[in-house]
Amino acid sequence: MRYIIIGAGAVGGAIGGRLAGAGHEVVLVARGAHLAALRDGGLRLRVPDGEYTHRLPAVEGPDELGELRADDVLLLAVKTQDTVDALRVWGPAPVAGGGSAAERLPLFCAQNGVEGQRLALRVFRHVYGVCVWLPATFVEPGAVSAAGAPLTGMLHLGRHPHGTDETARLVAADLEKAHFEAPVATDVARWQYAKLLSNLANALEAVAGPIARDDPGALYARVRAEGEAVLDAAGIAYASVEEQQAVRGHKVDLVPLDGAPRGGGSSWQSLSRGTGTIEADYLNGEIGLLGRLHGVPTPLNDLLQQLANAFARERRAPGSMPIEQLTRLADEAAGAAEAVAFVQES
Repeated sequence: MRYIIIGAGAVGGAIGGRLAGAGHEVVLVARGAHLAALRDGGLRLRVPDGEYTHRLPAVEGPDELGELRADDVLLLAVKTQDTVDALRVWGPAPVAGGGSAAERLPLFCAQNGVEGQRLALRVFRHVYGVCVWLPATFVEPGAVSAAGAPLTGMLHLGRHPHGTDETARLVAADLEKAHFEAPVATDVARWQYAKLLSNLANALEAVAGPIARDDPGALYARVRAEGEAVLDAAGIAYASVEEQQAVRGHKVDLVPLDGAPRGGGSSWQSLSRGTGTIEADYLNGEIGLLGRLHGVPTPLNDLLQQLANAFARERRAPGSMPIEQLTRLADEAAGAAEAVAFVQES
């Protein structure tokens, strides 16, 4: 199979580079300065076992490849806010022997949140969810790092909305040979919703800097509790923290990499790069959406969504709001929500 990595940034670049290093045929899809650097000097991937340069075909869109192959696997790794544009470009791409990519090829959504695969299923017939547990960083155009060890990452995958098939098992086998653990799950969404709860901290980190996720009295614990209450009200299953820890153990521990510091997660990196967009609408915003659908107030996630979007729009530096100020805003938002609920009940 040939892997076409649509969005060869931090996550896509790490997966594509590791697959290439394991001997698989890989095409990288990128834009702008990153695309130019990939074409000029190849993909530089820094991992705990060294730095590798992979000189791979790099394109901006499917037209540069001609007809796609019947054995192509599309791996979608763009941020969720860029999903619709990517689907619009790649869905109609012709496949050798007839038909389009949307009709014939498998699309694996290696993205945070759950909305990307839902958007994909409107266009593609064969959609697979991927729960991405992969600490990776976009270092500079042409270069990404992945600091996990002994494995680069863990990628639960399965068909969306549920089930497995031979394609999922074949892709998992390739990933297993490329420094990943790739469990094939009939209920991959359960792992993705668990990851969503963890990703609720992304906006908090982007706005106020590094946080302590294991402090039960800290702001993240309150944000996560709000998310859990929403998922419970919606009847959505998610893997527990204990189950995740038991499965992951110390398989993907962070290792410091010289010359490739990891400043923060995906939302932090979006602000650092000044992209002007951020994925909060599909993380904290997913909780807000479900909360409104099921009558559960979500003032803390609403606040983080609004702040993260403002930071991205105004191109503010990541982590530039003091945590004390953010906590005060969160207390005010929670208090206002309680007052509204009291009035409605009265």
